[in-house]
Amino acid sequence: MDTAPFSAGCQRPQAVVPVGACDCHVHVYDARYPAAPGARLLPPDAFAADYRQLQRRLGLSRVVLVTPSTYGTDNRCMLAGLSALGPGARGVAVIGGQESDAELLDLHAQGVRGVRLNLSLGVSGTAEQLEPLARRIAPLGWHLQLLMAPELLASLAPVLRRLPVPLVFDHLGRIAPQQAGRHPAHALLLELLQAGRAWIKLSGGYIVSPQRSVEDPALDELAAGYLRAAPQRVLWGSDWPHATASAGMQPMPDDARQLDRLAEWLNRTESAATLQQVLVDNPAQLYGFGVACT
Repeated sequence: MDTAPFSAGCQRPQAVVPVGACDCHVHVYDARYPAAPGARLLPPDAFAADYRQLQRRLGLSRVVLVTPSTYGTDNRCMLAGLSALGPGARGVAVIGGQESDAELLDLHAQGVRGVRLNLSLGVSGTAEQLEPLARRIAPLGWHLQLLMAPELLASLAPVLRRLPVPLVFDHLGRIAPQQAGRHPAHALLLELLQAGRAWIKLSGGYIVSPQRSVEDPALDELAAGYLRAAPQRVLWGSDWPHATASAGMQPMPDDARQLDRLAEWLNRTESAATLQQVLVDNPAQLYGFGVACT
């Protein structure tokens, strides 16, 4: 049995996973670090060692840890995970914007390459922080990772177009399949991707799926559309350990199937995009990973 905590199933992916493949959206949790006041997701402990089991099952070697909304601007749990996972890990922190240059440089030295502003489930952060945060992190070459409802995203179009840092949108931009091609937020995402201003994570498909499942056929055209529009700007993430599943919002996903669904979406694009590009080359560019060894 090839199992891992917080992941359904026991099979390896059917897709041939390339050397140096990266999971670009993972959280770790540890009760030794207190949750922020008002946190809405309070999942059980999920350690870096637990994730290592999933890495082995999926054939991955690189990972990006993201400070979850549970901890507000406390990055200690994420940083501990980076230390445990070693040079094949990068981090995305949550900051308030008042940190000193020395504090930000220390985060960079520990592997942080971006900051997240969660305007969906976050317990800290507002849209007014977009420009100050972007200016604060621009000298470091970091990106700004965003999660927000489509209506808010569309309303912020003028601001997003002028920010001085790359943007990363997780969980398929929070666009529901039925909104693809119809909602101005989807059009804005495609514009930013094609202009080389943004990246999109094909993560959390079960969050936007009407069926609450990555197997939902309604996700196919949404995901393949991003791959057709800008394959050089697409990333993949498991969203392990699936805090929304632990909270009962959907069944626990099978992460091997999540990888195989990515392969299926690539097969729908009729383009030259490959697993190598999405899982290795794109993350290496954004997060600063070196050349993968064969």
